[in-house]
Amino acid sequence: MAKAEETRATILKKALELIYKQGYRSTSIDDILATTQVTKGAFYYHFRNKDEMGVAMISEAIQDEIWPQIEQSLSTDVNFRDKIYGMIKGLLFEHPFMTAEYGCPGVNLIQEMAPINETFQQALKRSLTKWERAIEGELKRAQQAGELSTSQDTKQIALHIITLYHGVRNMGKLLGKNHYVSFLQEFKKYLNSLK
Repeated sequence: MAKAEETRATILKKALELIYKQGYRSTSIDDILATTQVTKGAFYYHFRNKDEMGVAMISEAIQDEIWPQIEQSLSTDVNFRDKIYGMIKGLLFEHPFMTAEYGCPGVNLIQEMAPINETFQQALKRSLTKWERAIEGELKRAQQAGELSTSQDTKQIALHIITLYHGVRNMGKLLGKNHYVSFLQEFKKYLNSLK
């Protein structure tokens, strides 16, 4: 990786870490610079402003942080119920970056920025759509394999799964990680109800 690319990646990674804990609007460019040891000139070489950096953080840093876990779960050689259950369980309990205390960085940004910033809203929609399509693709594969009825609406199921994940992540901030255990029990029942 070239020096400029490395600097850009460092800015995005450190910004993600700070924004995840402090919120987007509570994190300044100076806060980010203090943790990266990058000059203001270097920051502005890569990004015109904080919002441009924020959108890049959604499409690059958050994707780089979370997507491998999703991809790995969906590529395992088990039935669709176990894949999807494993994906959600992995995101809740096994992900090295995300904690119950701070929730999910994507969910946090949806709450904080989507209602007030159209550019963020679009970047977050693209991220959500990528995940929705990955789950939907797995559900369609399950339909072709006879594991799931073709009468099931795969798009709606995928969106429902993501919505459940977003909800439990938010509730985890208040109720703690133990809340995930009871959620996963009910989530397994939901997946088993899909015929």
